[in-house]
Amino acid sequence: MRMVSVGRVEDFEVRGKKVLSVDGVEIGVFRLDDGFYAWRNSCPHQGGPVCQGRIYNRVRETLDPEMKSHGRHYDEGVVNIVCPWHGLEFDIRTGRHPGAAGMALERARVEVRGGEVHVGA
Repeated sequence: MRMVSVGRVEDFEVRGKKVLSVDGVEIGVFRLDDGFYAWRNSCPHQGGPVCQGRIYNRVRETLDPEMKSHGRHYDEGVVNIVCPWHGLEFDIRTGRHPGAAGMALERARVEVRGGEVHVGA
């Protein structure tokens, strides 16, 4: 599929996203501190619009040996998108679900050239 320009780098907020259509395929484009990532807007669970979900740092819960919770904290190193249909989370950098190794988003191509962001499905 062809690569199309979807805007200038500065048009994308850090930790922001844009969901757009490229040749009839919906793609979510995400900007994190270290670059751009793009995924097809279809959750592998049931096809929900995953890229339209909220962006959160991964939540970790601290458990003792008896499995009693000692609170939650946000993992600053992992940024997830949360599918609005059923709450499944996926790492924006890798596309992987943190608890199911075989479940992942479908990658779309993204490149930055001359200050422009280009994507293709």
